[in-house]
Amino acid sequence: MKVKNTVTLFEFGYITNDRKANEHDHIQVISDNAYLYLKGMCLSDERERNLLKLKSVQGMEVLQVQNYAGVLFTPDGTQLEILPKIGKNRSASKKAEEDARQSLLIMLKALKGFQHIQTSNANIVSRKMPLLEVFISQFLQSVNVLIKRGLRSDYVPKEDNLAFLKGKLNVGKQLRHNFINKHKFYCEYDEFLLDRPANRLIHAALMKVNGVVRSAENQKLLQELIFVFHDVPVSHNHKHDFSLVALGRGMNHYELPLAWAKLILDGLSPQTMKGDHHAASLLFPMERVFEDYVAQSLSKTLKQTHRLKAQVQSKSLVTHNGSCWFKLKPDMVIEHNGKVVTVLDTKWKLLDSSKANGTDKYGLSQSDFYQMLAYGHHYFDTEIESPEMFLVYPSHSGFKQVIPQSFDFPIQGEKTLKLWVVSFVISEKDDEKGIQWPDEAQIPAELY
Repeated sequence: MKVKNTVTLFEFGYITNDRKANEHDHIQVISDNAYLYLKGMCLSDERERNLLKLKSVQGMEVLQVQNYAGVLFTPDGTQLEILPKIGKNRSASKKAEEDARQSLLIMLKALKGFQHIQTSNANIVSRKMPLLEVFISQFLQSVNVLIKRGLRSDYVPKEDNLAFLKGKLNVGKQLRHNFINKHKFYCEYDEFLLDRPANRLIHAALMKVNGVVRSAENQKLLQELIFVFHDVPVSHNHKHDFSLVALGRGMNHYELPLAWAKLILDGLSPQTMKGDHHAASLLFPMERVFEDYVAQSLSKTLKQTHRLKAQVQSKSLVTHNGSCWFKLKPDMVIEHNGKVVTVLDTKWKLLDSSKANGTDKYGLSQSDFYQMLAYGHHYFDTEIESPEMFLVYPSHSGFKQVIPQSFDFPIQGEKTLKLWVVSFVISEKDDEKGIQWPDEAQIPAELY
């Protein structure tokens, strides 16, 4: 599948095949075939319909991408690069794309299976590449380093009817095949070859990206690497070959290219697509990506006396007839001596500090507040004197600072349940990233 067209847009951006949309900067035009294919996905009963929503905008039928970021292909070769929405409010579009792309890479590094992603700010060139080219570039560079350190061979069992004796004679097959041709020997032997599972998998990954690579630099390096793997068979059963991979002594240099090969060979898709629509994709649900990034960042900085738990569901909203109904599932709680000292919930939404009024309410959702109230009532121990909770939103140009005043829920007795709305800076620098804590909050002093 050759890439014919690349379109870059942000989460919740619009695409259409209506040529009138060329007059509108916020709607991207793609080919008829690509649009009809994606529309079919949107209207299907499969899980893929969650990726897109059919809408009407300014009298035109459009598809709106949802809260996923990454890359999506269509059969005609159109490539959609979908970037996190945290950059789309900025005026400099190319700079916004670069920053959004970098933010996504930084957050992905927190996900299991993606720790091998490189996010160094020194690599300015990669920030200007489309996301898929960034991944391909890092994969190719890892294979290039592997080749320089040397591909490893292994003994591969073989059997053949030879003109000379090699290894061990297979008596049964000798009688069957050479009863007349007695000058031949049916042998079983081991041959030292590059044909081992790790090499087959890397070769298969190289061939897979060969169909979608666009950068001239990546294309040149890819062809050089494919030439080196010419004598290595391509893996045709990725799952089986990965189960056979055994990195013996002195093979640590295989770890990085194999990690990339696994990502590529798993269909280029952390969200594996089911059903009739088999578009190659590399798509990430941004709510989960942000939640995991925040959880990993916080857990690394807590005191040893405190413990962060993610995806807890130990409490229920009500009991009925002896059963617990409606599980309460905050994204994170932090415990000390087995007791919850604070509750945190992440929201992948863009707040607006300029909307600090009773009508717009910064863009906050009332349902999120009801949810936090339920968490606060059920998760805090009665011994907690000043219970505090936090709604965590991504920091961006329109919401950089914490809202300085708390949102207070009166509860029984003299206590007040406080909710703080805070921003989380996405950065690979430890001294920059993290929650912007409010000065009046008490719990941060206990956590660090």
